[in-house]
Amino acid sequence: MGHASRPLQDNSGKCVILCYAPRKEYYKKFLFEAFPVESHLHHFLHDHMNAEVVVGVIENKQDAVDYFTWTFMYRRLTKNPNYYNLQGVSHRHLSELIKTILNDLESSKCVAIEEDMYLKALNLGLIASYYYISYTTSERFSSMITQKTKMKGLLEILASASEYSELPSRPGEEEYIERLVRHQRFSIEKPKYGDPHVKANALLQAHFSRHTVVGNLAANQREILVSAQRLLQAMDLARRCQENEAKPIESIFDLAEMSADEMRDLLQLSNSQLQDIIEFFKRFPNVDIGAGDNVTLQVTLERDMTNLPSEVGPVHAPRFPKPKEEGWWLVIGDSSTNQLLAIKRVALQKRVRVKLEFTAPAEAGRKDYMIYLMSDSYLGCDQEYEFTIDVKDAGGN
Repeated sequence: MGHASRPLQDNSGKCVILCYAPRKEYYKKFLFEAFPVESHLHHFLHDHMNAEVVVGVIENKQDAVDYFTWTFMYRRLTKNPNYYNLQGVSHRHLSELIKTILNDLESSKCVAIEEDMYLKALNLGLIASYYYISYTTSERFSSMITQKTKMKGLLEILASASEYSELPSRPGEEEYIERLVRHQRFSIEKPKYGDPHVKANALLQAHFSRHTVVGNLAANQREILVSAQRLLQAMDLARRCQENEAKPIESIFDLAEMSADEMRDLLQLSNSQLQDIIEFFKRFPNVDIGAGDNVTLQVTLERDMTNLPSEVGPVHAPRFPKPKEEGWWLVIGDSSTNQLLAIKRVALQKRVRVKLEFTAPAEAGRKDYMIYLMSDSYLGCDQEYEFTIDVKDAGGN
């Protein structure tokens, strides 16, 4: 019916509905009697609440309750209680709903609840809000990616994102997805071909292998690729947040570096017990010896603009569903131990200067490392260089 007239040209349009005669009255009622519009906010309230905490609109639990009372959903809550699963009095239901949502965000390490009242956005919550992804996706990326995760595992984790859970499954598609999976490089463990995440994995691999899909699957593939761009950027940050989490208590020195409040909360101590520990730390010998500090490497990248216009435009990617800007990754690694030391994403137009920091080796002496420049858009233009650092003995300097 939306195509019955030309927007901004026609003042009216005509639409003819051909239907089974006994259904005519039903369709007339459907067209001429308005149905109430209901809110869908309760389906996305976790991400909505997380975003408001990130920008500082909601700073405590009372703010969250007050904010909710301004929404259309709150107005419809008592009008259609069954639709919103309202149980009991509305204000009590609202308080329990907000409490459950905030506890879920806290469990996912997106929001911290301080003193059982105040709310603080954590790194995973910031990532979810900035890249416009689900809080469950941010938490999943952080918890599932490890140093030993291979390409197959990364694809499975990417395809498991909540953003792909709503991919439609149409009649007859399961057989096609099954054939598609069998011809891809990476197999899928015990695949359920009606699962939207299996479908996302298959269509991602089909894009990488240049396997052409048509019709509705091609439209789904475009949707998957558009989301994958920001999901991959969020994946890198979520993994680094996992690496920077608080370290477990493995020695007395880890405990000594904590504040008095942190020790009280962790060990559940009384004030007198806490004071005894503080007095002990004052006398405990703390001898520090080391070979060095953080190493700062400055890298200058310069593009040859001889045959290019004044600005670098979007990449040449005819199979990608929308224009894409170039992205580059600078990586420092130790090839002898297969260890990644530093990584940074940079945008390169003509010339850019980048600083990377990594921890110096504990032993004095010369150490060889590799620096890699990798494009996120083009194959064949990656570069790698070897460099050496000379770590001096701490006693000599």
